[in-house]
This record gives sequence, C-alpha cells and structure tokens, in this order.
Amino acid sequence: MAHGEAPVPLDAAKRTKAADEVRTRDPELGKLVLYQLSYRRTCVASYALRAAARSSRRQHCSGSAGRPLPFGVVKRLIVPTLACVCGAALLGLLVYGVANQSPSRSLDEALHHGDPPAAPAATRPLPLLQGRDSVSLAAYRGRVVVLNFWASWCEPCQQEAPLLERAQHELQAHGGTVLGVTYEDTAPDSRDFVSRYGLTYPNARDVSGSFAHAFGTTQVPESFVIDRAGRVVQISRGEIEWSWLARAVRLARESS
Repeated sequence: MAHGEAPVPLDAAKRTKAADEVRTRDPELGKLVLYQLSYRRTCVASYALRAAARSSRRQHCSGSAGRPLPFGVVKRLIVPTLACVCGAALLGLLVYGVANQSPSRSLDEALHHGDPPAAPAATRPLPLLQGRDSVSLAAYRGRVVVLNFWASWCEPCQQEAPLLERAQHELQAHGGTVLGVTYEDTAPDSRDFVSRYGLTYPNARDVSGSFAHAFGTTQVPESFVIDRAGRVVQISRGEIEWSWLARAVRLARESS
C-alpha cells in the first residue's frame, strides 16, 4: 500500500475488482446486455408503431362507415359525371334536330339518276301578291314553267330578277311562264320588289312555307324548271345565270 493512502476494506476491494473484471475481462457479457436492451427498445417501438397504425385504420374505417362523405368530395365525384351525361344528351339532341331540319334532296337525287321527278303540288292555291286571286302549279300543266323562290331581302334574288323577266318574254311566246313564289318575306316588301324590277310574271306568296319545303327549299334563291308533263327537269340551288336558264328552258321544251 502506498504511503498516505487510506486502507480499503477487503470486501469493497473484491467488489471493485469484480466489477472491473466484468467490464474489462468479460466484454461479451457486456455486448449481450447491450444487445438485449437495444432489442427490447426496438420491439417496443415497433409494437407502438403497429398499434398506432391499427388504431388509425380503425378510426378511418369507422369514420367512413359512420359519417357521410364531405360535400366537397361528393361534388368532385358527381359534377364531372353529370357534365358528361348532359353533354352527351345535348349532342344527341343537336344531331337529332339538325337531321330533322335538313332540307329534302329527293328531287335532286331522282334527277341525278336520270328520272325526272314530278313537281310537288301545293296543298292549297297560293295567294297572288296583286289582287285577291290565287294560283296553283297544277293550273300550268301542259306549259313549261320556271318556278323561282325568292325574297325581297335576298341580294342574289335582286341580281337574277332581270334575267327572269327576260326569260318570261321568251316563254310567253311558246306558252310558258315564270312563276315567282316569295319565301319568308312580307307582302309589302315583296310588292315593292316586283314594282322596282318591273316584273310582269305572276308572283305568289308561300305564307306557311310548306310549298317551298316540298321542293327542299329552305333558303333563296332556288329555281326549278318544269316541263309540260309537270316533271322537274333542272334544279338550281342558288343564283342562276342566263346560260343555265336558256339551256334549262330548251331542255324542258324538248323533253315533253
């Protein structure tokens, strides 16, 4: 024992030595203790995490089943679906409306296949613009007729009016006539038109539009050349030119 050191009891010395030996001479035991402590901490933390996850799932499931979905979620799910359904329905209605409003082209198709169709007849006589008399297409059977649908507000109708008046003079010499029929026009405006262009051929009013629709006419001007047998031999879906009109009238004379 060194000089000046206090004596240490034997039992205490042994315990200190034993403790030192545990820490220095038996390191594997120290590792095992540390490993076991670390393993317990890991197990406890893992168990806590699993328990928290199960609790969260239970709360989520019970909340979904017990409470309705928030309005915002419902809105996000339903509104796009309703928009698609409504859009498809509107598109279907639009296609249906266009198909039902499309003008008939049965006369054009028959003529294209070389089979001149009979001119549609009006269900009732059409009132003339001047006076109280009326006129029907059937009254001109046996004569070449140039049937022209027009309106005073139609610029191409203004361009072709002098040509029709010229044709009228030639047709009269052979017993034929031009027959004008107004479409979606007021009587006063139509009369002013006739007076302004000095038209001498008869002009009638298609009040209901049914006569024009029978020819597939929904816009003006449109002209139909009818032979003596009452068949449509030429059709112009638009403004006419003199070369077309002269040729069509000649064809109508030759076909009957």
